[in-house]
Amino acid sequence: MNLVKTTRETLLRPLQSVAGIIERRHTLPILSNVLITRADDRVSFVATDIEIEISATAAADAAGEAKAVTVGARKLLDILRALPEGAEVTMALAERRLQMRSGKSRFQLQTLPPEDFPRLAGPEGAPLTFDLPQRELKAVLALVQYAMAQQDIRYYLNGLLMMVDGGELRVVATDGHRLAVATRELAARELGKQDVIIPRKTIVELTKLLQDSDDPVSIELSGSQARFRFDGILLASKLVDGKFPDYQRVIPTAHPKHVRIGRQTLGTALQRAAILTNDKFRGVRWVLGDGSLKITCTNTEQEEAQEELELDYKGEALDIGFNVGYLLDVLNNLDAEDIDVALGDANSSALITVPGRSDFKYVVMPMRI
Repeated sequence: MNLVKTTRETLLRPLQSVAGIIERRHTLPILSNVLITRADDRVSFVATDIEIEISATAAADAAGEAKAVTVGARKLLDILRALPEGAEVTMALAERRLQMRSGKSRFQLQTLPPEDFPRLAGPEGAPLTFDLPQRELKAVLALVQYAMAQQDIRYYLNGLLMMVDGGELRVVATDGHRLAVATRELAARELGKQDVIIPRKTIVELTKLLQDSDDPVSIELSGSQARFRFDGILLASKLVDGKFPDYQRVIPTAHPKHVRIGRQTLGTALQRAAILTNDKFRGVRWVLGDGSLKITCTNTEQEEAQEELELDYKGEALDIGFNVGYLLDVLNNLDAEDIDVALGDANSSALITVPGRSDFKYVVMPMRI
């Protein structure tokens, strides 16, 4: 019973789109599988890890009867990658196995019943829906996603806060040591309000799938799910159930010391200094004085690095420490020539912004060195 007959590339693209969320080891064997469904002249691929579900479709040969099967995603992906470009591939079902033919190559793969494949339930209630060009969503996520926590006991930090308020989209991420906020104006001005916490894994996978194009992403936010539709892909995700901290309270508003620094100049100086930081704490000292910023660090082997940058600064001196990784993260994800840094005293967080722009803020806590 033929499932689909088409080219290698037609199958490979949607399969690659969904396979990223599949974990290598699962307690449920079927979660290592991809659900393949044939309906009319389309074939769809679905992968899930219970929390996230991604589906992608491709054109198939002439319309045929509806069929479904689940098969090991990694093996199928490896086989398709190993076939020559442009190869014609036929998939057929026979005796609970998926048979693949391409030229003189033959493969038989074990299957599991499609009815056992777990699917994500639909969203609860009417979602708030809006569109954004793919490149804009990709850019705004890149501005903040590095600040998400990874395995924090405060589970609501292991994700990203996405807020819609009227005609503005705001995304916020924090791990308790630094915080990033970015905003975008939306074409639709009267959307109402909605805020959700999207899991870290969802954001990482979404960023990989988005293209640098003006093609739209349709975004649906509800009380139970976030859904993203683009390029024949639907990514649906459960939400992190929790209350995100009041991030506005930690953004400094009245720091007296202000410096403007070239982003690349500062970044390369920090990268050089970072070579000799302590592997565990990665601390660097900033010594700010008239006309200069000195960056120094030492390590447990008594080695030392020092960089000095010329600045247009005439104010009170300051000696403050930072985690160099937190500074490099923000510099590597901005595309501006210069950054503005607002500083208080040695115990106050620094605020990094971009000159002439109000759509991005980054707060980083100091560290004792």
